[in-house]
Amino acid sequence: MNRSSPGLSIAKSIDGFLKFKTAEGLSQRTIASYEYMLNHWLKYIGDRSVSEIQASDLTGYMAWLRTEYKPVRFNGSKEPLSAKSIRNVWVTFRSFFGWLHVEFKYTNPAIEITAPKFQTHPVETFTKEDVEKILKACVFSRESQTEERKKFVMRRPSANRDQAIVLMLLDTGLRATELCSLTINDVDLKTGKVTIRHGVIGGAKGGKGRTVYLGKVARKAVWRYLVGREDGDDPRAPLFISQADRPFNKDSLRVLINRLGSRAEVKKTYPHKFRHTFAITYLRSGGDVFTLQSLLGHGSLDMVRHYAQIADMDVEQAHRKASPADNMRL
Repeated sequence: MNRSSPGLSIAKSIDGFLKFKTAEGLSQRTIASYEYMLNHWLKYIGDRSVSEIQASDLTGYMAWLRTEYKPVRFNGSKEPLSAKSIRNVWVTFRSFFGWLHVEFKYTNPAIEITAPKFQTHPVETFTKEDVEKILKACVFSRESQTEERKKFVMRRPSANRDQAIVLMLLDTGLRATELCSLTINDVDLKTGKVTIRHGVIGGAKGGKGRTVYLGKVARKAVWRYLVGREDGDDPRAPLFISQADRPFNKDSLRVLINRLGSRAEVKKTYPHKFRHTFAITYLRSGGDVFTLQSLLGHGSLDMVRHYAQIADMDVEQAHRKASPADNMRL
């Protein structure tokens, strides 16, 4: 039997590839990413036999993404895809056509394409002043002004919830999907212990659960929020819910944090920035890289070392400004 039958279409191949990767144990996040990128490419190129695909078909699509494609984003941004996003498409092609080569002996056109280059962006963090502004924006609405009344602000109905979310992100370094997957039972407000469950239900990258902790300030904020919830004693209820009583997802969380940042006039406000802030602040405060690796749920020390380098750089710069001997001009 000829395993590389020309009758195998792109659409059928994508379906088989996703099922294979799911059975292989890849995270739901990775599967969803593969599915989105491959189906986006399928829509662009049209369904045909995978035996017809050449390297030029892949590079042509990647060039189109880089120059002509206009992505639709939740924040309304019209910026083109980043170089990192283009590289992710290349990684997806390598995995997809690599699987086709192993399973059906098709030629792998992706192997002929050089990896797109991209520059890593500097890790962005919030300052103490940024966090204070965001927490204040959680509580009060924008200043209103009418012809008949003086300027005034109103307390927002979701103030307690939003402050609890911000402080939990800051104090634990959780990923967006991890925070959205928490139930009330996952948080012990007496000890501050927060359990990220294993598998897809926990939202953790790679499906690996772990334990993180909340400090007193964040615990108090979460308690204040839950005490006002009718289902605050239900251990199975989502920890954070929207105004429609639905659990947050990573997109709705991103919208919320973005709006809080806009109201607070803090630039580039997004959930993952709290994770960066947690990591850098943890190291600056005397935490070690191995414990940080465990708290962040990283499989390797690569990213943690990057945080450590930034923290050391900050210490060096701070000392240059605050050196006692230099400032005393001895």
